[in-house]
Amino acid sequence: MAQYQSNRPAAYLPDPAQGPFVVPMYALSLPSPWEEPLLRLYHGGMTKEQAQRRRRVPTAAFNQLLRATAPDIVAIDSTARFGSESAWLYCQEAYPTAVTNLYLAAWLKSLQRDSEDPESTALLMGCFRDLDTAALGWQPGTIDLLEQRLSPAGTAVPAPHVYRLLPDVLAERIARQAPYEHHGQQLSFRQVAGRTGARGQGSGGVELMSNLIEYLPARRASGGDGKPAYYAAVLRITVRTVPFSPVPRVHVAAGVRRFVTGKVYMPYGKGVSAYLLPEGSLVHDGPQPQRFAVAMLDWKNGTTDWRQGGPEGMLARISALDALPSPGRLVKEADHWIRGRDGIRIAVGHQTAMGRHPIGTGLMPSERRRLIEWAEQAIAPEFVPVPRLKRSAYTRPPRKQLKKLPSVPKNKEEKDPAELAAILEERELNAAHNARVLRARLAEALEGGEFNVVVLHQSDVIRDQLVTAAESGLGLAAHRRAQGPDAWVWETEELTVRLHARPLGTLGAPLGGDSVPRRGQEHDKVIEERRIGVARAMAALREAVPGVRLAFVELDGRDAFRHAKRRADPKHAIRLGCADAGLVTQFIRPPDQGADTEDAFADAGLRAAAAWSDGLRQTGVRLVPRHRLGDELIPANLSQVAFHLVERRLDGPTGKQQFTPIAVLIRPGAKCVLGKSASMHEWVPYPELLKSLTGRVESKRNSVEQSALTAAFVKKTLAQLRSAPTLVLVHAQDVRKRWPWLRNDGLEQDRLFLDGGPVQRIGLYGKQLRIVRVADGSRDETAQCWAEGEELHRELEGKQSGGIAMGLWRPLVPGDSDRVFYSTIGKSGTQPNLTNDDAKLTPHTNPSGKNAYRPTANAWNPDLLELTAACLQPGDDAEAWAAFVHQQRFSEDYRAGREGLALPLILHLARLADDYALPHEADDALDPTAPASDASLGRAVPDQLAFDFDDEDDGERN
Repeated sequence: MAQYQSNRPAAYLPDPAQGPFVVPMYALSLPSPWEEPLLRLYHGGMTKEQAQRRRRVPTAAFNQLLRATAPDIVAIDSTARFGSESAWLYCQEAYPTAVTNLYLAAWLKSLQRDSEDPESTALLMGCFRDLDTAALGWQPGTIDLLEQRLSPAGTAVPAPHVYRLLPDVLAERIARQAPYEHHGQQLSFRQVAGRTGARGQGSGGVELMSNLIEYLPARRASGGDGKPAYYAAVLRITVRTVPFSPVPRVHVAAGVRRFVTGKVYMPYGKGVSAYLLPEGSLVHDGPQPQRFAVAMLDWKNGTTDWRQGGPEGMLARISALDALPSPGRLVKEADHWIRGRDGIRIAVGHQTAMGRHPIGTGLMPSERRRLIEWAEQAIAPEFVPVPRLKRSAYTRPPRKQLKKLPSVPKNKEEKDPAELAAILEERELNAAHNARVLRARLAEALEGGEFNVVVLHQSDVIRDQLVTAAESGLGLAAHRRAQGPDAWVWETEELTVRLHARPLGTLGAPLGGDSVPRRGQEHDKVIEERRIGVARAMAALREAVPGVRLAFVELDGRDAFRHAKRRADPKHAIRLGCADAGLVTQFIRPPDQGADTEDAFADAGLRAAAAWSDGLRQTGVRLVPRHRLGDELIPANLSQVAFHLVERRLDGPTGKQQFTPIAVLIRPGAKCVLGKSASMHEWVPYPELLKSLTGRVESKRNSVEQSALTAAFVKKTLAQLRSAPTLVLVHAQDVRKRWPWLRNDGLEQDRLFLDGGPVQRIGLYGKQLRIVRVADGSRDETAQCWAEGEELHRELEGKQSGGIAMGLWRPLVPGDSDRVFYSTIGKSGTQPNLTNDDAKLTPHTNPSGKNAYRPTANAWNPDLLELTAACLQPGDDAEAWAAFVHQQRFSEDYRAGREGLALPLILHLARLADDYALPHEADDALDPTAPASDASLGRAVPDQLAFDFDDEDDGERN
């Protein structure tokens, strides 16, 4: 089978032949004498300790005001910096002085702690008197958009302003060029007001958005209201760096943004973006904005308002509210302003939490390629595409442990009977082989001959489908010894499997019953009650059926608990209670009531198979990919360890915070995957790690304390592994905020830094230790990519066809390090009907002459995973170690792993531990180590489910 030999990333380098990239701009800096009076105003009413923690004046709210009403101004920081060398705001043309002063006056008033307090008012008036407004003004100048320094390891470190201003200038060029056109339809792009927030390399870059695209779905008998759906194309421009490379990159990414029609369902605690395009300035005497402005809608205490709205908000102080519609009316009929009304066009952005949208997500490779190659014309000649990635010399996949099941022909009646019989026989033999392998691995992980699970079901369909999944996944059908309706038993040479089914009953009812519990103590109380009820029910089960390890719970999904109902979701309380009783949990949704019966049944079967597989994963069983690289390149008996930070914020499911560093270990010879947290002294089986993460409510730690805890944990863990060959895998985006050595500008080849210590040679931590840092495409850290169709099919030359290529890739940028590689997986099997030529933005005809316009399809593209061999031992082959990590993405024991995991297996397991991060205190929580008869005693829980367990199995004997 032909393979692509190259992959094209949408990343661009400065062309040295073009020289410096300097542009004229106006800048506004806060004068140095302003710092003291502004801090005095901001600190008014604070204690000394509070003021000590808040040493800089915040500007995030002010930046958001500019984003909503003055989108052409670019803010490059979320806190105030003072002095002419630290410009805060930039724009192409100087803003009118009177309008600038109006904005600053509104900002100063927002810093006042209490407008009703005379002392606070006196501080505000004193601040106004102390500020020399004559010293403030927009100053013309030139900006070096390639200004940078190098880290000690030679990595480019662009100046902080480059991350915001370079994308802004390039985006303006793209917006100015002729519209994007394909198949007779044009799309014009405008810049979107810049995001506020992180400074420097954490910046989200700049966006451009196309004119509105309207799609009118056809009415169908199965449903749909036939109303138009709205969306737009989006381009993102970011500046990013690559470890050990002295040259920064510009990344261009393409996607879609979907908009709300009808009522806006406001997610609690999160703002909703409204994209504005007014016919004139929202502020008196302000210039006409050329970009989309972005105002935020917030829902709180049952009402919706504009962020910075209200009588005391900054929008009111600059008189911008008069030009905006009532937020209460806008959220009820969002699409009334989408084509323009009352002098303004408004489109409210759709979020996943709002539910299903008629338009699918993402763009497929060919359309993505067309749009990005149109955009890249505008950033030439200063920026040129990076060289194509070349396929690694290490192309062999990991050694297969399971045999492939041959496909059954769809047209079986047309197939030769002998050939069909041969296919079915091979399929049966291979399935039997695979089941034996999985049973053997499960028996090893359990360290015993029995695997006991319970199914808490709401429907017989899910119960029966889980039974089918168990028999199919482990090849148990021929080994059934007892069956239903409440117990199934299978006995094989390797192990005995027992499945006990019980109705979920009131344990699955919404928390709070008919009324959603209020946030805080009321929510804590209902979680505790359900947690204890579940724990006692599971303790009773454990008494009747010793050795139960895993509970499958049929429970309504997120859609049933959206918006205001989210605190009624019992899922997390059930998981807490099961963990208290010593069980890990796997949830599965009931059958879709709105779908066709046959479709719903088939869907339930697929989901049950996935749930069964995921449930086995939580027992610690794994088919670790076996590499083909040889002991000369990769040491025999290599251990893999992954570090991960398990975190919850106050807006998490239980309303509590958590910060727990963990490590996951795959050790040769170990019977299951192991893990430990910072509070553990020894490695424990993976399910024990998961259960230990529930219910932890820790004292609040600041960032310094968290970094110190992480460093101490990493150092202690590495010391324990010093005597064996060990590969450490770390996901950069997960861990680097508390381990800064993992930042691009912190990495040094073969030298390790832990918080509070010096940078040291890796050999001091062990002569057999290696570290590979993994980074994914979140926040466009790695570029989008595609394979070029004409490489395999010359007849596609000039048609901008894009493909998907799986493999390990070598970058070929001159002067870069040989320690960085890229990994991609193949086409997802979950969407077999998608083609690389499917289009969403414009009509399109594929090479076969068929209509490929499919706006409702969810597109899929592989992430470009960056693998940096940060620390190796002398004589190591960096490419071989990258190939080993790439092969760890292909685990055979469940469907997603066969196609390729988003992360290498061990990092995938570490991240899945987040599901058990449920900080919650319960005075009467069950001790899983206590005897079941004692643990199940105590006060009754209202409406607690009572199980009636029999010691003997029900059902027929075969």
